[in-house]
Amino acid sequence: MSGRILVSFLALFLAGACATRSSASTSTVTVLAAASLKNVFPAIGKLFTRDHPATTVQFSFGGTDALAAQIEEGAPADVFAGASTKYGDQLAAGGLIDPWIPFCTNSLVLVLPAGNPAGVHSLADLARAGIKLVIGAESVPVGTYTRTALHNLDASLGPGYSTRVLANVVSNEESVDGVLTKVRLGEADAGFVYVTDARAAGSSVRMIALPPEAQARATYPIAVVRNARDHAAARAFVDLVVSPAGRAELVRAGFGPPPVPA
Repeated sequence: MSGRILVSFLALFLAGACATRSSASTSTVTVLAAASLKNVFPAIGKLFTRDHPATTVQFSFGGTDALAAQIEEGAPADVFAGASTKYGDQLAAGGLIDPWIPFCTNSLVLVLPAGNPAGVHSLADLARAGIKLVIGAESVPVGTYTRTALHNLDASLGPGYSTRVLANVVSNEESVDGVLTKVRLGEADAGFVYVTDARAAGSSVRMIALPPEAQARATYPIAVVRNARDHAAARAFVDLVVSPAGRAELVRAGFGPPPVPA
């Protein structure tokens, strides 16, 4: 073998070896996250890739019940971040995720189309005949919290209030996105969503706050999935979310702090 051929061969060999090492050093963290996190987790993902340039973060947003079902069915996932501790407990009990950590809270708000064609001016108006209300399905956290809040309002707005309001429900959506979309498009007169989603919608909706005593506050759990492809990277993402930098992004998006341990 001539010197020139040998040099070329070595160059190709070294280039291939470097490419192999580079490929081996890259990884992807797949995060299954509640739909209400879609406006803030990408910002946290950018912070993560800034500090971990060889790791890509891939998000899949949806209803927490659907995300839990995906993990139970063995779908590829590295991190679970839901909007209800019920599903964190369920997955942990099944040995599918590590012990979860509460990382933020959220609260409900009533949203109306910007033009408010139905003339809804208070929570009491939701019990009027003919009001078209859209809420989350019973199986998704936002739907569970909505029903709890409505029942809580019976104390101040009278017995049977929640029954009359629920009779006006024209659609049960599988995620908070579905509720917000129908209200923004004027397909419903009102809907209950998380305050973070209402804030992100800006002037396209009007908001009516719930009294503190009626609120059904949501606590969000996060955990590494036991079958994660890269446990170290998944743990690093979880650590970032619960760090001061991660919490600053959550607060900026309107989320509340996690509950104080008893």
